[in-house]
Amino acid sequence: MRENELPEAYLERMRGLLGEEEYLHYINSFQEEEWKGLRVNTHKLSPEEFQKMAPWELEKIPWIPNGFYYREGDRPARDPYYFAGLYYLQEPSAMTPASTLPITPGDKVLDLCAAPGGKSTELGAKLKGQGMLVANDVSNSRAKALLKNLEMAGIANVCVTSDTPRRLTEAFPEFFDKILVDAPCSGEGMFRKDKDMVKDWLLHGPDHYAKLQREIVEEAVKMLKPGGYLMYSTCTFSIEEDEGIVNYILDEFPDMCLLSLPLFEGASDGIGLSGCLRLFPHKLQGEGHFIALLYKQPSVPQKSLMEIYYGKKAKRETPADEKKESSPLSQKWYPPLAEFLSHCRGKEWEPQRFMEKNGLIYYLPEGFLKGAPLRYLRTGLLLGEEKNGRFEPSQAFAMALKKGQFDHECSFSREDPRVIRYLKGETVFLSEEETEKEDGWRLVLADGYPLGWAKATGQTLKNKYYPGWRWL
Repeated sequence: MRENELPEAYLERMRGLLGEEEYLHYINSFQEEEWKGLRVNTHKLSPEEFQKMAPWELEKIPWIPNGFYYREGDRPARDPYYFAGLYYLQEPSAMTPASTLPITPGDKVLDLCAAPGGKSTELGAKLKGQGMLVANDVSNSRAKALLKNLEMAGIANVCVTSDTPRRLTEAFPEFFDKILVDAPCSGEGMFRKDKDMVKDWLLHGPDHYAKLQREIVEEAVKMLKPGGYLMYSTCTFSIEEDEGIVNYILDEFPDMCLLSLPLFEGASDGIGLSGCLRLFPHKLQGEGHFIALLYKQPSVPQKSLMEIYYGKKAKRETPADEKKESSPLSQKWYPPLAEFLSHCRGKEWEPQRFMEKNGLIYYLPEGFLKGAPLRYLRTGLLLGEEKNGRFEPSQAFAMALKKGQFDHECSFSREDPRVIRYLKGETVFLSEEETEKEDGWRLVLADGYPLGWAKATGQTLKNKYYPGWRWL
């Protein structure tokens, strides 16, 4: 994109923001190639392990511990390792918010504007299977893509919702330890890579998004526990949408304070508000981004904070039908499920966390609130469903397992042509040496990392790979 293709009003704003000399460096960056990034899923393996096995040349992203650049000609989205959930393709600067938010295993975490899932998958990985992640997007279609990415990453302790921030606040007042708000914005930081963002800027612009952002962060603060952390981020340069929103939080909520984020090479301090981070494409190898970390002070006045926010204490009711749906497993379900789970190793199951709904079996995250009247796409790990009186495991269940955690496995090397055939949904055949005496369910792996399920009959593997995920 050239300078004359950008809106003149935007160019004038950037001149004022950067000054003439730095503005020229910024404009020149539009002629540079886009930086491609992938982030290793540390829920499945370490960055060092992946770098050793990666089939392409990788270069470390300096400020992201598990982030790498890959070359333009490489095709990591067309590789078995991608289907095994070993990494997520993400713009390098966009990795920064989730990487920077201090997550402790066991936390209750909310990603409020989560789709398509780049930040959620990192937050989930940092939880290490403990606590709970609620990943929300108000758009149902985008939330479905979010769900797929979380399941592919093997994140089991997650609830995916598609609801408004206000309805979430009603269900989760002062509930979360950590909240990420990667807010919808005017997208100025993405102009280099996406011309459609320029069209949206002309239609709406910073003023439109700043109003929306204020509404979102108001609800986010109400859902944050005293002593909790709120990460606010955008992919725009607009002061109204960046430091302006942070100042709005500080003015409206006296219990919130800004924490200073350390600068790293190529990062800039906030403009008029020190402690924030700004990323510019002419200063580092990534697009534009803004992040700020805020803390809710634990000192509570005589009235609770929820009384201040709402004028009365928050009350959560559990509808009768929700109570019924979240009841423990029925007796007809328990034997086939228990038999299947007896083949799983290294996992401890807490009976009270199983839930049956419409013939589907879920394993709920720690701390899940049953009965919250929200639009859920997923509540925890979908284990599977009943089919003709038998338990049939889900694709998500396969992705949540690790090598050695299921008694019966079929592990192929990444280069084995049967891996691609399996991912395409085709029947796969085993050699005599690979065949077990007992027929039944098999966990299919590539280089030791699960891809999905198959049903073995002799030397034949009937493909059970989820059709919506198939290699096309």
